[in-house]
Amino acid sequence: MTRVALLTKEYSPEIYGGAGVHVEHLSRELAKLVDVGVYCFGAPRSDPLVAGAYEPWDALANDGKGTALRALSADLCMAADVAAADVVHSHTWYANFAGYLAHVLYGAPHVMTSHSLEPLRPWKAEQLGAGYRLSGWVERTSIESADAVIAVSKSMRDDVLRVYPAVDAAKVKVVHNGIDTDEFFPDPATAALESQDIDPHLPYVLFVGRVTRQKGITYLLEAARLFDPDAQVVLCVGAPDTPEIEREVRAQVSELAGMRKGVFWVEEMVPRPALVQIISHASVFVCPSIYEPFGLINLEAMACSVPVVASAVGGVPEIVVDGETGFLVPFVPSGDAFGTPAEPEAFAAAIAERVNRLLSAPELGKAFGAAGRERVLAQFTWKAVARQTVEVYDQVTGG
Repeated sequence: MTRVALLTKEYSPEIYGGAGVHVEHLSRELAKLVDVGVYCFGAPRSDPLVAGAYEPWDALANDGKGTALRALSADLCMAADVAAADVVHSHTWYANFAGYLAHVLYGAPHVMTSHSLEPLRPWKAEQLGAGYRLSGWVERTSIESADAVIAVSKSMRDDVLRVYPAVDAAKVKVVHNGIDTDEFFPDPATAALESQDIDPHLPYVLFVGRVTRQKGITYLLEAARLFDPDAQVVLCVGAPDTPEIEREVRAQVSELAGMRKGVFWVEEMVPRPALVQIISHASVFVCPSIYEPFGLINLEAMACSVPVVASAVGGVPEIVVDGETGFLVPFVPSGDAFGTPAEPEAFAAAIAERVNRLLSAPELGKAFGAAGRERVLAQFTWKAVARQTVEVYDQVTGG
């Protein structure tokens, strides 16, 4: 049986983004098909799939370039432990270097899944400083030498070939993300809402995501000024990229709360069952991202039978069917280095218009939500993702 080393920064219970969710679920399904060992950052885990967990070196500072160097320190330890693997499969630049080193040291084929591209996330320089140049170097070195690159959407594949023209197009395969529909489902319970003082009897608009420029939260907060005043606004947020973006967004939230009632800022880590409840009762789920290679959060909302309003960027149009499972918001970039919209006010107004259209037509929202659940069940299961991923392994190993 093929021995696969999955290399990742995030793994349960230390997950904060879509890539971590991807690896967690993919590993479970892959284990039914191949011999899988997960190698991740952080503290030791009791999970039987985890073959190694690595803490970055304490001698390195945990800021700016030090953050990038700390990631590479964990990669060195990770690469030392995967000599027996038939395939190494890395996720995000944080672990790509370990995959690259394993390929150089042991000749193991290196497969890397491209969840995003560093050159298309210039706002990461706010978080990493000079380390952003290092993350870009790691990604370029790894992706250009990889035996296969898995893109999580057709749009992501196009981005890979545009940003890294040296990559052989034949090596870039599209395998969409998946979702566990047993974990994400329409949950009728409301205890999680009540624990946050959200009124389950009133409509609400929901955002779930990190406080980062990529997720477009500042445009959502501008749009929320125009939402139906009877609707609540619920923001379930993850850790901010920088103190600066945190201050900016908190100020916007405070200003919004002064203008309208029912604004909820939920910043603690919400357990998944509670999050599913919160998603399930939303009248509208909004994904205002300005960069989204796939957009897993949209699948989660659709699996809970919730209509989605999402910006038409990256892989999102491959998930959300405009006028069937939700509404897409046209996005025209300004052309600047940060991918901001050409007309920010118009973009925010377009989000608000589509949200209000669904708030004013609950039956339409229910129809979109039901269609979204059906679409997820038909096309986006982890079983299918694992099967397609093994096909990529077979191609690079000759299996």
